[in-house]
Amino acid sequence: MLLPAYAVQAAQVLTVLFVSPLLTGVIARVEAIIAGKRGPSVFQTYRDILKFLRKGRIVPDASSWFFRAAAYVACGAYATVATLIPVLTTYPLPGATYGDILGGAFVLGLAGFVTACAGLDSGSQYTGIGGSRATMVGVLVEPTLIFVFFSVAFITGTDLPYAMNAALRHSAVDVLRPAHVLAVAAFFMMLLVDTGRIPIESSSATIEFGMIDDARLFEHSGPEMGLFRWGSSMKQFLLYTIFVNILLLPRGLSDDGSLSSVLLAVVYLFLKTLIVAAFVIVIDTTYAKLRLYKITEFIATGLLVAVLATFAYVIGAG
Repeated sequence: MLLPAYAVQAAQVLTVLFVSPLLTGVIARVEAIIAGKRGPSVFQTYRDILKFLRKGRIVPDASSWFFRAAAYVACGAYATVATLIPVLTTYPLPGATYGDILGGAFVLGLAGFVTACAGLDSGSQYTGIGGSRATMVGVLVEPTLIFVFFSVAFITGTDLPYAMNAALRHSAVDVLRPAHVLAVAAFFMMLLVDTGRIPIESSSATIEFGMIDDARLFEHSGPEMGLFRWGSSMKQFLLYTIFVNILLLPRGLSDDGSLSSVLLAVVYLFLKTLIVAAFVIVIDTTYAKLRLYKITEFIATGLLVAVLATFAYVIGAG
């Protein structure tokens, strides 16, 4: 049975919404087992989100309406990105015509921007520190991603995510180009940064002075906190999806939009994200967190690798 294009589009968004917490739960469970602990259930993220959604909210006196609206804007931004990139299909869906790969990056940046602004709007010192640190990191991460996407766009001849997927899927030579390999390495480094993983941040740490992303959420509670937790899982899943479906393993997607192929694409996507998660878990459990002033050096290294990817393409083309 062939599904309408809008139904497949909705399936992409629903996949990101409801599969992303499972990926977060699997990572937390495996990391706990490696550390010699029993660990939480793989479904614990769903329980935490539902718990927050059912609770009442406490709003700081110094905050404005923006403090509460930020969570909804951030989750809306993540859902929008799910319509722009190839999550389940090889052919473009209706939402894919509204933006290219840089547009998707800007929408992701909007989610981070409103989250940081909400932390500043609360008037709390800790959320202000978290927001300023996240902004500092974003200033270096965004140029790196731009160079990565420029390199891949040069290689594939397009900046449209679905066209990038098609070009790399049909050309093993382009996948093995030095420029593409360097771009993939730079994107993986930024993936660690954007998901708050070691060596940038420890996802299980509770010390305020070393926190970045989670420090922005200290003053949130109730449904807004649940949406932020949900959005964090969605952001991680989206970055993994971009990594595997556009840059690294652009296969296993539905070609015709049939129900069976779409369901199979969901399974393949989850398995591919688990492969990426395995590498992240190894890094997260074998390396120590960098000191705060060393973080910029790590991100600057990623920027240098992304710039080298662009130079490698230019030199190779010459």
